[in-house]
Amino acid sequence: MPEQDKQQASLQPASAGTSRPGGAARNSLDLANTLRRRVNQESHLQTAAQAYAAAHPEVKPDGSSHAADSLPQPRPFSYQQPQPADLWVKCPACKGVMYREDFLTHHSVCLHCGHHFRISARERLDMVLDPDSFEACDASLESVNPLNFKGYEDKLKLLQSQTGLQEAVVTGRGLIDGRPCCIGALDSRFMMGSMGSAVGEKITRLFERAVEQRLPVLLFTVSGGARMQEGLLSLMQMAKTSAAVARHQAEGLLYIAFLTDPTTGGVTASFASLGNYLISEPGTIIGFAGRRVIEGTIAEALPEDFQRAEFQLAHGFLDLLVRRSESRQLLSRLLAYHSQDTLYPSCSLQQKPAPAPPGLPQTPDLREHRGSECLDLIHLKDRPNFNDYLQLIFTDIIELHGDRCYGDDPALWGGLARLDGRAVTLLGTVKGHNLAENNRCHFGMPHPEGYRKARRLMQEACRCGRPVVCLIDTPGAYCGVGAEERGQGEAIARCLETLATLATPVAAVILGEGGSGGALALAMGDRLAMLSNAIYSVISPRGYASLLWKDPGREREAADTARITAFDARKMGICDQIIAEPEGGAGRDPAAVAQGIRAFLNQSLADLLALPSDRILEQRQARFRALGAYRES
Repeated sequence: MPEQDKQQASLQPASAGTSRPGGAARNSLDLANTLRRRVNQESHLQTAAQAYAAAHPEVKPDGSSHAADSLPQPRPFSYQQPQPADLWVKCPACKGVMYREDFLTHHSVCLHCGHHFRISARERLDMVLDPDSFEACDASLESVNPLNFKGYEDKLKLLQSQTGLQEAVVTGRGLIDGRPCCIGALDSRFMMGSMGSAVGEKITRLFERAVEQRLPVLLFTVSGGARMQEGLLSLMQMAKTSAAVARHQAEGLLYIAFLTDPTTGGVTASFASLGNYLISEPGTIIGFAGRRVIEGTIAEALPEDFQRAEFQLAHGFLDLLVRRSESRQLLSRLLAYHSQDTLYPSCSLQQKPAPAPPGLPQTPDLREHRGSECLDLIHLKDRPNFNDYLQLIFTDIIELHGDRCYGDDPALWGGLARLDGRAVTLLGTVKGHNLAENNRCHFGMPHPEGYRKARRLMQEACRCGRPVVCLIDTPGAYCGVGAEERGQGEAIARCLETLATLATPVAAVILGEGGSGGALALAMGDRLAMLSNAIYSVISPRGYASLLWKDPGREREAADTARITAFDARKMGICDQIIAEPEGGAGRDPAAVAQGIRAFLNQSLADLLALPSDRILEQRQARFRALGAYRES
């Protein structure tokens, strides 16, 4: 017998009738070795034995193999029972292995690299809805075969039996933290979530039901596009669903589109891209044409991240990228911002904010400085910027991204926040405290995509009846070839046009620099305050000196000549209130300055929200109609 077989045979306990020198001790040792090997080898013992027998067959005289018999076999009472083959999950992205139980506990997300696996429609609903709150609608609606396409009906029946679904979308009503919403989820297991007549009809009914019940809509999308087996009727579902979304939004109701992997084709080009907020998970494929189609058309290799959610976020087509484990919390917060107890003109918004708690810093005394002195103070490195005031004044902050056209501008922050409990849409120009930070945000000079993002959020605020707050600190709009190519002037003009007709309160504060049209695009509101050392100018003092005197070195003289201080602006009727800074600038006591800003915003919004929207708009237009100095003979 080969040496290996002798070693394996030695693991077997001796039979009762066998006599060997030291037989009892030998039997005990053999049994102990056998048990130890079973424990160490866990559930892989049987598999190893079978694999060894297949690889090293030894034929007995009767022609049978005894290799498998030479290894100990697990018994019913062994310490480690055989484990199921699907106990482990392997990640296709990083090739990491994890226990299925841990994998499912983390919502089907890889524990090693964060790769988000695809999940079913029902799993989506269970993940975000309150337990037992889902009520399905139109569950019996299913597709027919309008083209008599061969095999289509059989395929539908097969998928229905495999998935338990009648169609590729599940719709109904549910609760998220007690807040009702109409909700739907497409399922990639059913013909890759493709949109045929039944899917289009169910989604359309979802929005129509939401209009009747005055409810928001949350829709999880996953789709390969139109359903080819239904031909032109499938294409028409893009128009049908888009019209239903438009009617829903015309009623001032919220629609959140949550794009999951993959969302492509006609679904991307219809209802999936029309949400008030577009949200996605990391790594999701989002696009219209497929990657292979594009590469074949242009005969070029595409970037690795092309059409991924991160790519779309950077290019302005998504508001938020969220991990699956955080999606329920985010959705709950967004619904809270749009629930009936936080919308203007509801009574809760017209209530006065809670009184300031004791112990807040004292308001500094108001002191006037010359323009050149203000210029020095606003350029101090310790001067607070938008990000500093953001945390001091507001709570429950949700940053939103993208202009839906080209990109996302880091120089202009936009999103939702609460001002002493009151929901507002917040816009602000961003500066840094050092060179690296300023390079990232273009020194606070917005590009066209920044102004288009601001305009989009202004319109969204108006549609939902939410006040707008703007915090401004910019030397002006960004000057560059790319900005001009993308229409910098037009983007600013559209902001002014929107503010001229925006039927919701707008309050603005100039924190430092208010440079030219780049600042005015956010400052054309109902109330304007300026910090006592802030400036507001038609052009920067350096530009003023260059244009009028051909000498940029006379910058300080220009600052004193052009009447750009907060006190000058108040005398002209442009600024409504001056917020005092401590001696030496706002950096000496940011909390006290923040308290002054908060008080101004609270009082301004309380006064404005007491008025009907048409009166707010009338006063704003009259305010700017009256500005100017001229003589007529």
